Amino acid sequence: MEDVKTDGQQVDETISQEDTVSAEKEIEETCECSEEAVQEEPEDSEPDSKEDSGKKGFFSKKKEKKDLKDEKIDELTERLQRSMAEFDNFRKRTEKEKSAMFEIGAKDIIERILPVVDNFERGLAAIPEEEKDSPFADGMEKIYKQLMKTLEEAGVKPIEAVGMPFDPNYHNAVMHVEDDSLGENVVAQELQKGYTYRDTVVRHSMVQVAN
Repeated sequence: MEDVKTDGQQVDETISQEDTVSAEKEIEETCECSEEAVQEEPEDSEPDSKEDSGKKGFFSKKKEKKDLKDEKIDELTERLQRSMAEFDNFRKRTEKEKSAMFEIGAKDIIERILPVVDNFERGLAAIPEEEKDSPFADGMEKIYKQLMKTLEEAGVKPIEAVGMPFDPNYHNAVMHVEDDSLGENVVAQELQKGYTYRDTVVRHSMVQVAN
C-alpha cells in the first residue's frame, strides 16, 4: 500500500527543502568569502614586505658606502701625515748634514790659510827697525791687517795664551820652564798662535808652560 501524504505533510517537506537549500547557499557563500579573504591577504602583505626590504637595502647600502668612504679618507689622511713627518725628518737631517759639511769645508780652508798668516807674521817680525817705515813694510802691514780682519769677520779668532792658565782644550804644551814670577801651569811663551772657528778649535796654540 502506498502511503498517502496529507497536505500538511507536503507543505512541511517543501519548507524543509527550501530551508536546506538556503542554508547550503549561505554555507557556500561563507566559504567563498573566507577563501577570497585568505587569497587576498598575502597579496596585500607582499608589496609591503618588498617595499620595506627595498628601503632597508637602500639605506644599508648607503651606510656601507659611507663607511667605506670614511675609511678611505682616514687611510689617505694617515698616509699624508706619515709622508709629511718623513719629509720633515729628511729636511732636518739634510740641513744638519749640510751644516756639518760646511763646517768641515770651512775648517779645511782656514787650516790652509793659517800657514800664510804665520809667514806674514814672521816676515813682519824680520823687518829691521830702520826699515819699518818703508813703503814695502807699510804695504805688507796693511795686507796682513786686511787678511786678519777678513778671517775675524768669518768667525776666526786667535786663542789667548801668554799669561793664561794652561788649558789642554786650547793649548799644546811642548816645553816647560822654571819661572818663579809666574804661577804653576801658566803659559810663559807662545811658540805658535792657535785659532778657533765659531768656538771650535782649528789649531791649538803651541806654548811653553811654567812649572
